[in-house]
Amino acid sequence: MASILEQARSLQDTLVAWRRDIHMHPEISFQEYRTARLVAEALRDMGIEAETGVGKTGVVGRLGEGKPIIGIRADMDALPIHEANDVPYRSQTPGAMHACGHDAHTAILLGVARLLRDMEDRPAGEIRLLFQPSEEDEDAEGKSGATRMIEDGALEGLDAVIALHIASGIPAGKIRTGGGYASAAVDSFEATITGEGCHGAYPQYGTDPIYILAQVVNAIHGIRARRISPVRAAVISIGSVHGGDANNVIPDSVKLNGTIRSFDEETRQKLWDELDRAMGVARALGGDYTLSIRRGYPAMYNDPAVSDLVEQVTIDLIGEEHLYSEETGMGAEDFSYMTALAPGAMFNLGAKLDSVNRPHHSPIFDIDESVLHIGAAMLAETARRLLIQKA
Repeated sequence: MASILEQARSLQDTLVAWRRDIHMHPEISFQEYRTARLVAEALRDMGIEAETGVGKTGVVGRLGEGKPIIGIRADMDALPIHEANDVPYRSQTPGAMHACGHDAHTAILLGVARLLRDMEDRPAGEIRLLFQPSEEDEDAEGKSGATRMIEDGALEGLDAVIALHIASGIPAGKIRTGGGYASAAVDSFEATITGEGCHGAYPQYGTDPIYILAQVVNAIHGIRARRISPVRAAVISIGSVHGGDANNVIPDSVKLNGTIRSFDEETRQKLWDELDRAMGVARALGGDYTLSIRRGYPAMYNDPAVSDLVEQVTIDLIGEEHLYSEETGMGAEDFSYMTALAPGAMFNLGAKLDSVNRPHHSPIFDIDESVLHIGAAMLAETARRLLIQKA
């Protein structure tokens, strides 16, 4: 019998076709109607039960029955970015693009479904295929696709859950995995510093909010250096500042916004408190402020045992030389809601295309499609072994 990697390799052309179809027809968060239809039809053509409308626009496939239940997740949404790549499979939707690899994730999970369906020695239990909408954004109620799928019962009874994420900056075919925190909790903030506007020639008659802002920014950047333990991961970034319209008028107010990132809840709360303290500099300088913080995705924790299994599967399928070591970043991922409910892990699949820097969320993002079958084999074999472990 052919190995699972060989079987996956035989699906490579199909995986590429699925990926390119989805790439050419991107749909942003909670609008993945065509993508969901493609997924459901592909699953049903395989003889796999497919439930649609889960988490608004998600799809859940079920293969097998009984316990244990192993979930495999792929996100499906695109981004509101206009693609700049001149390729045959370029986005046909102006202003929308698969710039984070979710087209590849979806194609890979369809490949996993085919591999597991055809697996003669598949252990007893259920494989739950979680095609998730809206990882990139939240709805009007502040809920992402993972949260909506959980509310609809898609994760009920799971004994473990796994996922992968394409990485355009990691050499093609390399696997990055590891236990512990794998992505940060991310919260967003908006603040307004108010003073008293006046003519630029007579600053003494007003309270300059731009001057106050400069001191507040220094205080904010001092939080990490002097208010948080050096051994804790934390970062506050200011992404936008707006104030004033004329070059000779000191405005009444300045607005700023940014993000707060951390791993553990204690540090997360500390950052909130310290940000409010830093904003208090405005009052010390004669102005005032308002601060609003919106709680975002929690930190994603990779279960060490599941991550160890992914590492062993990597060694067994493609060789230890394909393990890639790189420090964890502070990005955010709503798969964290799923790993909070069941032991799980997400690993990165390297897919660097060429010498050009093609970062995620950029109009020139693209991947080396030759790795798609590796992702399918990795997820399928990891799921098979989890069925055995969790029995």
